[in-house]
This record gives sequence, structure tokens and C-alpha cells, in this order.
Amino acid sequence: PRCLYVEQRNNELILVLEDLATCGFPIVKTGPLQTSASINETKACLTWLANFHAAHLNVEPIGLWQTGTYWHLDTRPDELEALTDLPLKQAAVKIDETLKNTRYQTLVHGDAKLANFCFSEDGNQVAAVDFQYIGKGCGMKDVILFISSAVMPEQCAELENELLDHYFTQLNTALLRLGHTKASNDIEQEWRPLFCIAWADFQRFVKGWSPDHWKINGYTEGLKERALKVL
Repeated sequence: PRCLYVEQRNNELILVLEDLATCGFPIVKTGPLQTSASINETKACLTWLANFHAAHLNVEPIGLWQTGTYWHLDTRPDELEALTDLPLKQAAVKIDETLKNTRYQTLVHGDAKLANFCFSEDGNQVAAVDFQYIGKGCGMKDVILFISSAVMPEQCAELENELLDHYFTQLNTALLRLGHTKASNDIEQEWRPLFCIAWADFQRFVKGWSPDHWKINGYTEGLKERALKVL
């Protein structure tokens, strides 16, 4: 959304933003267990993320969080302390460092869940809101959070390759359009293997925060095991 007005009052900041519902994006999917995105809607969001990541490739997070997302290790010591999954707990620092030290970094939305996207009536176009956790990171962090919120766990394994293929196709197209020729040639080789690492990082937070959460399931545990083997 475009910012229409800003005013600073003592310790308050007033922002007036345009209403995306009047700009062609009236559909919002909200709810604690909202997983009703169609495959076209899911791919539309991944297209948005790919273009966002390409546009901010290797941009320093000036005025933003040094590390994007709300679940990264530095900001979640209590959840790490509560984590009873010892192999994951022992690997937490290495997982975090692996994601921080990728050659290609971008700005990540940081909370790219389904509820933070506004859809056109036909579901083929999206706009995004709620950028309070934007900062530096590997694009896979946004991708895994979005898929965790938009795809039913029992469908994740079946759709994993199709959704990643779509994301990287869109990312490559956007990078070429923006003149990042070298990145377009090899960013997928670096980022795609980090899909399971990024999800294991999120799993570390969820298991420490809410051990009975529905986002902990056979698929996510399998990704965690893949990550631990890779590491």
C-alpha cells in the first residue's frame, strides 16, 4: 500500500495508508487455521515473494532489522531454552549461521503468512501488508513460512517441488529483468538446498513456543531430519 500521510507526535507515529481493497485487492484470508489458498493463489504469492527478493538482492537493511523474521535465534532465547528436541537444539546455532552466511542475501518480508496477502478477485494478483519484521536474510525463510500457512501439511510433500520450481522460475525471470545475470545463474543452487534448513529453523521456534502446534507434523519433522543430515 502507498503511504498517504505521516505525522510524528511525541512518541507516536501516525501512518495513513491506502486501502488495498479499493485498489483491486479485496480478498483477505484470515483465521488461526486458514489453509484455503488454491494452487493459483499460492503461486501468486510465491511470485510476489520472488519479485520482492530479486528487487532487494544484496541490499543492506539500513533502518531495518539486521536479521529479518520474528523467529530468528537471536530474538528467541526463551523458546530455545524450552525446546526439548535435543538434536535440533544442539544444531540451532549452526542452522542460524548457515542461513546468515549465504552468499546471496536479500530483504525478507519476515512474516509472509497467507493472512498478510491481499488477493484480486480472480486470485491471480496479490499485494502484501505487515512489514514489521522486514530485514536481511535468505529468501527461503519467507518461502517456508508462506507454505506453512497456505498449504495443508498432507499436501506439502506432494507440492514441494512444484512450488519451489515456480518460485525459482519467477526469481530467475525477475533477476534477469533487473540485470542480475550472475545471480540468476547460481542463486537456486545455493538457496534451494536451504529450504529444509530454513524450515528447521522455524521448527526450532515453533517446538519451543508451542510443542502441540498443528505446524509440527510428519512433513515438518521430516524436513528437520533432512536439515540435520545436511548439516
